[in-house]
Amino acid sequence: MNAPLPVPPDVKLMNLTASVVFVGCAALLLAALVWRVLHAPAFALTRIVVEGELEHNNPVTLRANVAPQLTGNFFTMDLHAVRAAFEQVPWVRTATVRREFPASLRVHLQEYRPVAYWGPEGSTAMVDREGEVFEVNTDMVDEDLPRLIAPEGHALEMLQVHALLQPVFAPLGLQVQTLAQSGRGGWHATLDSGAVVELGSGTPQELVQRAQRFVRTVTLVAAHYGRRVDALESADLRYPSGYALRLRGVSTVTEGAPPGAKPKSGKSGQRGQSENSDKGRH
Repeated sequence: MNAPLPVPPDVKLMNLTASVVFVGCAALLLAALVWRVLHAPAFALTRIVVEGELEHNNPVTLRANVAPQLTGNFFTMDLHAVRAAFEQVPWVRTATVRREFPASLRVHLQEYRPVAYWGPEGSTAMVDREGEVFEVNTDMVDEDLPRLIAPEGHALEMLQVHALLQPVFAPLGLQVQTLAQSGRGGWHATLDSGAVVELGSGTPQELVQRAQRFVRTVTLVAAHYGRRVDALESADLRYPSGYALRLRGVSTVTEGAPPGAKPKSGKSGQRGQSENSDKGRH
């Protein structure tokens, strides 16, 4: 039996070339078919569903503002770009986007929930419940929210300390309207009555302990001078065993005393000597 003749090299090359051309044409044809299907009018986006607990945004307005920024159809739409477009809208904290066959997008939005103003008066920054700082139109915000002032990066700590101090002052019928922390770590609070309370520095627990000591006795101290707590103008709690305060309309200087005369001493709550014309340490 005769052995088969070997295939000439040129024939092998022709067969290989034909196979490559065939596979290439098939791949191009398949790619063209896929491209045509992906870009078919049937898959053009016809609906964007916006959902979530929205207080400061309207779904209709959101769609009208964001839709012109979107390109592509159901298959080619870049979901990361869609999410970024929605998250650029004021008040939107996060956006979650998913496709819904055959021609819809469903967008779930989470808005910021402001709990305090951030920064000095006039600032448009707010703080949400997670301690995240964001910029908004503050005309749409409750004016009674407290204000927090501190170096950048301390928003969450400020929220936590405010939450600890607020119930301490509540028995006096007062609220911490402004809580500030200096760059050196000193704290002071402004109450809704306008009184300023110097809290000093230290851990949150130390600040709370000083405030509790003050709240326990300030009513008796004010009553000793014939005043109520709403007469409080300022208090300094930085003393290790007492505090100094200023009451509206109270003077501890003897009437008619010559300049430089020592003020009269007095007792109220805790024993102490007055420090100037209307400031006493207790």
